[in-house]
Amino acid sequence: MAVQICSLAVAEPQVIPPGGYRVVRFPFGTAESYDALGMHQVVQPDGYTIKNWRTDDRAGLIWPSADGWGALTAMIQWEAGGYGELRDRFVRDPLGLSTGADSTATDHRPPSPGMQCFTKHHEMFVHPRTPLALMVSHNGGSPARLVLAEFKLAIHPV
Repeated sequence: MAVQICSLAVAEPQVIPPGGYRVVRFPFGTAESYDALGMHQVVQPDGYTIKNWRTDDRAGLIWPSADGWGALTAMIQWEAGGYGELRDRFVRDPLGLSTGADSTATDHRPPSPGMQCFTKHHEMFVHPRTPLALMVSHNGGSPARLVLAEFKLAIHPV
């Protein structure tokens, strides 16, 4: 069986409040995204329908199309801001819809001068009934803007 791919991108800024981790949300059917196997759809595999991708955390979920070895990648760009640390992680079932939240590949980074641009890669087993998300956080005293993000999953069947 061939590698199965879902590639999401969002260029519309998202305001991230300080404190806990937040799911990065992605629009549906954009030119920058690729989802031939229906891993990121308005109607979720459990029947839930997303009405507004900008406000619904389910718009950040990728539901793997098969069991396999998942290669996850992300690209994250933050606007310069008043934070001392930026954080990101991949999370299995971040909203507690199946197995319960299980985070992995957590990174905490001090900012460099100017805009903050990061990429990350992690690999793990994935399953169709356990959605995945990219989550971000910061420790600033006020909201910060995430200006660009990409979240990709390539499933290698085993």
